[in-house]
Amino acid sequence: MAKNFIQRGETVSVPAPTDVNSGDLVRVGVLVGGAQHDAASGDPAELALTGVFDVPKTSAQAWTVGAAIYFNPTSGEATTATTAGNVFIGVAVAAAANPSAIGRVRLNGSAPTATT
Repeated sequence: MAKNFIQRGETVSVPAPTDVNSGDLVRVGVLVGGAQHDAASGDPAELALTGVFDVPKTSAQAWTVGAAIYFNPTSGEATTATTAGNVFIGVAVAAAANPSAIGRVRLNGSAPTATT
């Protein structure tokens, strides 16, 4: 192990940008993860950056397995839309119907915002 190694990075602690509840998708810059516990704004929040999670999605979308999934910071929902400002968070690992409120996503850690 390299002497400058800190941790595997599957979870990270960040200051909560707002009050968050366990399970919420939380965005800090281009870092998006699942809150592992409740945290008040400014308090440390542990975010899971990898793993498979059921997340709130844009209800009017149908997802296919393998679809690229983004976080929409305005709605707080996961989406397939590559609208500027949305942040890539992972890949759909289960089909999700239109309409449906929840989608299953394998989180990939952090990534750049959509540019289209």
